[in-house]
Amino acid sequence: MEKSQWPYENRAGCVTRLQADVLVLGGGVAGCMAAAQAARRGQSVILVEKGAAKRSGAGGSGCDHWESAATNPCSTVSPEALLKAMMDDNDGYNNAISHYIECREGWDALLDIERMGGKIRDTEDEFKGAAFRDEKTKLMFAYDYKSRVTLRIWGATFKPAMAAACRKLGVRVFDRVMATTLLTEGGRQGGRCVGAAGFHTRTGEFFVFSAKAVIMAMSRPARVWLFSSGHPGLCEFRPLQCAGDGHAMGWRAGAEFNMMEKSVQAEFSAAGRSFPPYSTGNNHNTWYAASLIDAAGRKIPYADRDGRLLKTVEERYLPAPGQDFFLKGGAVTQAKYEFEGPETLPYEELKKQGYRLAFYADLSDLPELERKVIWGMMVGQEGKTQVPVYQNFTEAGFDPRRHVLQCYGTGWQSAQFLPKERQLFGLPGGFMNDWDLMTNLPGLFVAGDALFASDCYGHAAATGSYAGRKAAAYARKNQRLPLCEEQIEAEKRRVYAPLSADPREGVSWKELNEAIAKAMQNYCGEQKRDELLLSGVELLERYEREVIPKAFAANPHELTRLLEVFDILTVAQVILQACLSRRQSCEKLEFYRPDGDGAEPAPFICLRQEGGRVLRRQVPLDYAGDVKENYEKHNRDYIEEKEAAL
Repeated sequence: MEKSQWPYENRAGCVTRLQADVLVLGGGVAGCMAAAQAARRGQSVILVEKGAAKRSGAGGSGCDHWESAATNPCSTVSPEALLKAMMDDNDGYNNAISHYIECREGWDALLDIERMGGKIRDTEDEFKGAAFRDEKTKLMFAYDYKSRVTLRIWGATFKPAMAAACRKLGVRVFDRVMATTLLTEGGRQGGRCVGAAGFHTRTGEFFVFSAKAVIMAMSRPARVWLFSSGHPGLCEFRPLQCAGDGHAMGWRAGAEFNMMEKSVQAEFSAAGRSFPPYSTGNNHNTWYAASLIDAAGRKIPYADRDGRLLKTVEERYLPAPGQDFFLKGGAVTQAKYEFEGPETLPYEELKKQGYRLAFYADLSDLPELERKVIWGMMVGQEGKTQVPVYQNFTEAGFDPRRHVLQCYGTGWQSAQFLPKERQLFGLPGGFMNDWDLMTNLPGLFVAGDALFASDCYGHAAATGSYAGRKAAAYARKNQRLPLCEEQIEAEKRRVYAPLSADPREGVSWKELNEAIAKAMQNYCGEQKRDELLLSGVELLERYEREVIPKAFAANPHELTRLLEVFDILTVAQVILQACLSRRQSCEKLEFYRPDGDGAEPAPFICLRQEGGRVLRRQVPLDYAGDVKENYEKHNRDYIEEKEAAL
């Protein structure tokens, strides 16, 4: 870290100590919303973000639709009906508490973002007269134009507005500080959470944060099965810094996790052999409901839920007879079309019906405003599409009125993946929570992608706001506890150790990440067997014992990447333990055990660590109880606040 080699001041070893009532870890969507809510309730707040809060997190670059607006003034769907669809669609393997919060408060969170400066309405009348626009409110809707539960939004405006609002509210934001450990009462695993520690990713300065309440709002894990050293920034849909550090920190502290055995065959990756999401033609999600054609220009027909062929574009946006509503963007499948195209039907099936490769998305036959809202509004506002897709394609001459865009691979993800190549996507595992969004560690609240069965932007925003309220109330009622100095010193030694390792004898972060990914492909692919899983456990323990002590970093940036990979290793170990714990195959968890006992029904399996031992318990799928009743029981103050504001 000589000055000639590293442009920032070397402050490795220097320690800064700070206090707040509420400490928020992660400055993404959930973290910013949590920090703002806690500050509004009179609490001093510190927000710690590994990147820069203005654009950090999974939603930092944008979002094109908001599914959780059940209470918007145009919606025909109740929060209870929307949650039921979410739960039924996943056979109960979902987080009823956090998603009911999303359904009930998603519109509130969106209005809050609008007050911060985010754009949620067609205020310039750019789409005036469109079938998807409400002329009175100027809100715009996606997918199902009858139920109007999913909003089109200008999500690229959101994160800068959130970050600015936090600072205006007095939140102390520490950008480019990587949290590395949770601090607990007496340094005990399973004790009350009393703070966190970490370091500055440019200077190496060590930070110790003390708080009465802590909110974990860091991203879900990534790069567990898939990693390319040549294309590290394209290995996952989410940004590179979203690596699951919070999951690893929670596991080491004794927090309980749920559904960690769930992984899906890779959906989002552009690691050298596929294209960035939304950059190729399809008719799903952001591209819905584009027409699909084959090489001869023959249209692939649309059919409704019951197989009735649809003759007009307008019909694609309406529920089938007897169907209350449908969603096409995330947590609820509610399949509307029999022939959706390559993302759901293999090429061979379409070829049997006479269709010829290649397939293309064709926007030219859509009404002008439908075409314009897909290409230029949704493709442009969705994460990672504004520059690499919309701007670059437009500058290259792509014109959706005249040109078609080819569909590759299996569809919108644009690549074929093997069953052993998995990702934590589509309602993955995470922290277990109660009705306060608190974990089993007193004082540790959780929001957004850190929650088990987390999902979209609206879920992150709503649960972030909710956790901010609950953490503020907890902080008001509880005293600050002293920190354990032995725990802090041990973490300093762990964090700084790679800076003094010999690069000639050790491994880099990329080498270790590749080794972990290959181990998980070999021993924790689609088919789960004890022999394979135990071999994976043994191999990762060897990495922890023999490789980590030799891993090296030349500067704080490399140290950041390396500590992320250490956390990826911890997450991989948790996944293996969760897979060993579940004895039954479960389709909705995409979990298949040829050596299992096949017993049904299969409950949730929650895991935590205590004294080096993995403790397990079974939890019924309906543990949330009557969601409306329990929500209102735990949120009487918030309900009264809203009623008083009317």
